[in-house]
Amino acid sequence: MEQLIAKIDRELMVELGEEGFQLSKPMAGKVEVISLDVPADLARLIDHTLLKADATYNEIERLCTEAREYGFASVCVNPTNISLAVRLLGDSPVKVCTVVGFPLGANTYQVKAAEAREAVASGAAEIDMVINFGALKSGFYNLVYQDIKAVVEAAGSQALTKVIIETGLLNKEEKIKACLLAQYAGADFVKTSTGFGHGGATVEDVALMRLVTGGGMGVKASGGIRDLAAAEAMVKAGANRIGASAGVKILQEFMAKRTPEG
Repeated sequence: MEQLIAKIDRELMVELGEEGFQLSKPMAGKVEVISLDVPADLARLIDHTLLKADATYNEIERLCTEAREYGFASVCVNPTNISLAVRLLGDSPVKVCTVVGFPLGANTYQVKAAEAREAVASGAAEIDMVINFGALKSGFYNLVYQDIKAVVEAAGSQALTKVIIETGLLNKEEKIKACLLAQYAGADFVKTSTGFGHGGATVEDVALMRLVTGGGMGVKASGGIRDLAAAEAMVKAGANRIGASAGVKILQEFMAKRTPEG
């Protein structure tokens, strides 16, 4: 597998040219890469997520209240709810995360960059962007690179950038290429899925993404993670962030497991 990754890496660098070596922003120290053991405070790895189109004010308020109570890493909401979440979490360590180009990734890179700039201006501290899958599968790697880089640069130093590659749509070589392109463009994380596409996170995909990116990037597992066993499996495979709408259930299971009987 290492040989395949190295081969693909060389091929992409030839196609991208010297620009592929120019990372948009330094990654060192920005992302905490955890050990393979599930940490004692699993909550700090969870993005508490509500991305359904009909999410109400009351549901966003409950999401933020739960995030405060359990100490989640962030709440992940649609762009229209950024300002509300920022107001509700203003004096909390919980970050506000949002999505860009969601869920299809088919916007132009200019539109994605504009979305990212507006999100940051509204108070988002993390941005989960969706790549241009059609361009990737067509072999237009410069376009995919440009797509990611535009969002990374728009986020600047004010927000982490996570790149959703939608693993359920890709074969193994495409997954490797997507991860490498995200790394070249200076993104902080690669992320498995939108949760709205075909399939979700798998242990095999998370392990592959960690192998490709090494220790300098985050890996976010998202899509179909509904219980503690699934979350623990993803972390052990190399994920250092979990995206889930079932965050409260996962944490309740985790705390019950750690509580001595009697």
